[in-house]
Amino acid sequence: MTATTTHTPQGLNSVFDALANEHRREIIYALGLQPCSISQLAEMRDLSLPAIHKHIKMLENAGMVTRKKMGRTNFLTLNRESLSSLQDWLMQFHTYWGSDKETLENYARYLGADNQGKREKR
Repeated sequence: MTATTTHTPQGLNSVFDALANEHRREIIYALGLQPCSISQLAEMRDLSLPAIHKHIKMLENAGMVTRKKMGRTNFLTLNRESLSSLQDWLMQFHTYWGSDKETLENYARYLGADNQGKREKR
């Protein structure tokens, strides 16, 4: 199975699926600091090799990590492009976030408008 492109809806779904698991998020964090071998990751995360392989396969399929073989050892590196795509997707909502005060005020206005509509229907 090949890695999906994170710019597509399917690719973005794969990234969110991969990030839904705590162990995979920890692997992403570790690889963000430095490339690691699979056995190093298993040791750091206190996971069995079959378990770490399962998590790595999901991260590879989401296009989040890249495997490079050096001799008999497989090293993993973080694919920063997939995280950039995720950040780009999240940033499109940035204009809606505003400050906490603005968000609360917007929500209060929304509730007020909703209640106004209910009163007018009576």
